[in-house]
Amino acid sequence: MAPKQNDREARQARERLRAYQARQTVHEHKVKRRKRDNWVAGIAAVVIVALAVGTQLLYFSAGPGAAKPSSSASPSASPSAGGVPPKTLAEDRTWTGTMTINGVPLGVSLDGAAAPQAVSSTVSLVQKKFYDGLTCHRLTTSGIFVLQCGDPQGNGQGGPGYEYGPIENAPADDVYKAGTIAMARQGNNAESQGSQFFIVYEDTKIPSDDAGGYTVIGSVTSGLDQLKAQVTDKGVEGGKTDGTPAVKTTIDSFTLQ
Repeated sequence: MAPKQNDREARQARERLRAYQARQTVHEHKVKRRKRDNWVAGIAAVVIVALAVGTQLLYFSAGPGAAKPSSSASPSASPSAGGVPPKTLAEDRTWTGTMTINGVPLGVSLDGAAAPQAVSSTVSLVQKKFYDGLTCHRLTTSGIFVLQCGDPQGNGQGGPGYEYGPIENAPADDVYKAGTIAMARQGNNAESQGSQFFIVYEDTKIPSDDAGGYTVIGSVTSGLDQLKAQVTDKGVEGGKTDGTPAVKTTIDSFTLQ
């Protein structure tokens, strides 16, 4: 009986060992799976954060038209409005006038002292009626709240036939208040400003890139609420957050004095 009892105890010991090893294998598998799941979750979190930051940066890093403010795409193959106007044209003074978009008269004020080169260019284009009839080709509705206009091609790739710099009067804290009018440009290129500009319809923070911020030329002094109600509140085509406005948007006229 002693040998049988020894065999039985040996078998039981082996079974206990196999059961223990099986439990250990399951435990190790669970530990590895938890580590893998945690790693995947961590990567997913990083991707989500990156996408959120990317949404903030995209508009003004791929070049307006592409940010596609950045997106201000570089002016190309557009009707020429002559060379870059001298910055003295701004006369170191405030210019006031009306920009009518979709029948909404927007009172505007441009600061020729704070942004002499950009305001000189804008004044010159306005005097030549360059903006009359051009579309506002881009609207962003998430994180960055701007309506971009002033491209004769209507696709973010056009301009007046010239480019200029430097960046002037950009906010030090990267915050563009509602009503701000600023020049679009290519990402990381301070010398790529042309005719494209954007109207900020809600307070927006736009991170500076290697070139800096975006030239603020002035502000909308009246009519912004109407523009929001008739254009920006209608959103982007296809329910997107960045693209062509759902409501076709056109600059009827632009005057300054």
